Amino acid sequence: MAVTVGESGPSTYQIGSVALERVGFCGLGTMGSAMAANLLRAGFALTVWNRSPGRTAALLEQGAVEAATPRAVAEASDVVVICVSDTPDVEAVLFAPDGVSEGASAGTLVVDCSTISPTASREFGARLAQRGVSMVDAPVSGGSEGAQKGTLTIMVGGEQSDLTRARPVLEAMGHSITHMGQLGSGQATKAVNQVILCGTYLGVAEGLVLAMRAGLDPELVVAALGGGAAASWVLENRSGRMIADEYPLGFKLSLHLKDVMIALDMARESGAALPVTALAAQIENGLVAQGHGDDDVSALARAIRAWSGP
Repeated sequence: MAVTVGESGPSTYQIGSVALERVGFCGLGTMGSAMAANLLRAGFALTVWNRSPGRTAALLEQGAVEAATPRAVAEASDVVVICVSDTPDVEAVLFAPDGVSEGASAGTLVVDCSTISPTASREFGARLAQRGVSMVDAPVSGGSEGAQKGTLTIMVGGEQSDLTRARPVLEAMGHSITHMGQLGSGQATKAVNQVILCGTYLGVAEGLVLAMRAGLDPELVVAALGGGAAASWVLENRSGRMIADEYPLGFKLSLHLKDVMIALDMARESGAALPVTALAAQIENGLVAQGHGDDDVSALARAIRAWSGP
């Protein structure tokens, strides 16, 4: 959906009768800072907050305004985007003293791009609704590369009218936006995404280790397989890290483990069997215990390589 910029300047956006004049962003980690930068590039007037100091300088240079608290972000915004690490973090941003809920007015829209429990997302939405505040859950996929390029895949749960209102903001950050259903459906879909990625990461890691142990050139193997049925985002974008056995941050292993545990909770509630996901969780637990939680999730290959010997 196109964004129409009004004569009053780039901070006025008209979608039918709904004007999105001000956007706030809470959470400026690896993903959030890049997503916020894309909102600025799209012309949105942006107010930002981050729990840890020192993450706002580049955004302020690009025209963002810094707020001291999430409450202050909400007071200055019509739409508030949240991108933090876990369910308790979202709850704190929303409902702790000086949280978003204290500064939001009736009609404010919260767009939660974090990856959290679907049940918690529905609970948070119900609590906000008591204050006249709407919410959509809009977790993202595409890694740090997608966040920087504005090409994220976004899975949305909530009312259609709220998605319509949020769409110009989401389109500044991603290229694929799908309405999955009621609030919490976006989070459930993201859990499915992480389950599929578990198998893909493990499959690519095992395949590359087998190639190396068999004396093949692993980079040539990747080139050969990239155009066939084994092709995947992981093979294309993370095989080099697995081959080099170096795992610079793209998406933290510890955060992927958190996402996997959400999926396993869903599986227990629904009766689904997830053997590959359970194996990935066990491996990731071990890697985190060894101090590798801040590595990229492709560090799953670290364990496969170690088990395969020198």
